[in-house]
Amino acid sequence: MDDAAILGGKIKALRKREALSQVDLAAKLGISPSYLNLIESNKRPVTAAVLLRLATTFKVDLASFVSTSDAQLGADVAEVMHDPIFEGLGLSEQDARELVADKPGMGRALLTLYRAYVSEKGSAQALADRVGQDGGGAASAGLPSEEVSDFIQRNRNHFPTLEAAAERVYREEEIDPDDIYAGLVRCIGKRHGVTVRLLRVADERKAMRRFDKDQKVLSISEVLPPRSRRFQVAHQLGLLEANAELDEILKDAPELTSKEAHALARVALANYFAAAVVMPYEPFLEAARAERYDIELLGHRFGASFEQVCHRMTTLGRPGREGVPFHLMRIDIAGNISKRFSASGIRIARFSGACPRWNIHTSFMTPGLIRVQVSRMPDGAVFFCIARTLRSDRGGYNVPHTVQAIGMGCDVRRARELVYSDGVDLDHLDTAVPVGVTCRTCEHLDCAQRAFAPLLYPLKIDENVRGVSFYSPVSSSKGSR
Repeated sequence: MDDAAILGGKIKALRKREALSQVDLAAKLGISPSYLNLIESNKRPVTAAVLLRLATTFKVDLASFVSTSDAQLGADVAEVMHDPIFEGLGLSEQDARELVADKPGMGRALLTLYRAYVSEKGSAQALADRVGQDGGGAASAGLPSEEVSDFIQRNRNHFPTLEAAAERVYREEEIDPDDIYAGLVRCIGKRHGVTVRLLRVADERKAMRRFDKDQKVLSISEVLPPRSRRFQVAHQLGLLEANAELDEILKDAPELTSKEAHALARVALANYFAAAVVMPYEPFLEAARAERYDIELLGHRFGASFEQVCHRMTTLGRPGREGVPFHLMRIDIAGNISKRFSASGIRIARFSGACPRWNIHTSFMTPGLIRVQVSRMPDGAVFFCIARTLRSDRGGYNVPHTVQAIGMGCDVRRARELVYSDGVDLDHLDTAVPVGVTCRTCEHLDCAQRAFAPLLYPLKIDENVRGVSFYSPVSSSKGSR
């Protein structure tokens, strides 16, 4: 769903807020009431001249008319409508578009109900499995991580007060960028009376970081490399130094409906502060631009991991000093999405697995190597994407490591700002890989990797015809045997 498609609902809502009739607003805009009616019904586009007059009339920023969060809401509602439980009701992408345009609150309500349905369905399945095994019970399957993702997405992963708090600490304590760990240890001791010590594996095998509030001792596991040690100290400093800022941010978080979600969001914000200390905004932005967003080089320069640098690159949203708008996703080898954020405009699945054509999946075939892909979505939008596997820091002999993959990217029009685009033909995009969001919503019918039939095309089986996919419709005369 493009942003222009939902302007009608916004204009209508603003008109009603100001208690204006269509005749009154049309007169202010210099257009006919009938044309305004078509605009509010999303049957006519909004011209640049009308958009400027709207901004002046309602005294709002032009950017408020084009909201990534509304576009994401529309994509999420469309994904929900393609669930098999709605099959046979004749719902379409246009229905999702109109619902979000006219009643965004109803769209959010639908997502809330659907999340509750998915949660209860998971609980029921877990209970059935448990009863079948040993007669035990099952815990409720909440989704605090999804709520935190919504919270971060709404804030576009940029929190100015945390940036300011990190810069204040960096400036007041005169932290040496060439020896951040020593500076952070000295800072947390001076400002909060906390002693930092390394903890041997034999003393505490499972905890990477443990803070004793009574003794004011922060213990860091010896198995963590230097980059992770400094990040963990910075995280704890954030919880202590930016406590007021964290509380203030979380006061305005309607997405967080449980104490678990609040706790997880607090951890995410403390990680944000840690990244802002280890990779200060202005020096990091300048380095990113100069080095063309070379993740590994930036990691060496700022003493941060590949994933930490990727996350920091998604937070560069300071007005007037923005970086490239990236999307980011992290999955495990089973395809479970544990992190997702999109500032690029790409749609990421919320309730099912991501498209198998994305390079983030194939990155598991080449561990540690960066894979590049130019991806074309069903709506024609093209994105430049990179992906690489991640291996956990913790470990030792006979201690299993976890492997995940992280994928990120941007609108293809910004691709030349990235070093990874060198050697890629960005002038001829006809070779872009067709990808979708989920199989149920994707209209790429010739995909050989389909796991499900598209909802808009009923499954038709002909035992005498075999196409590129079991779910791809083909005619009997052209099918492959």
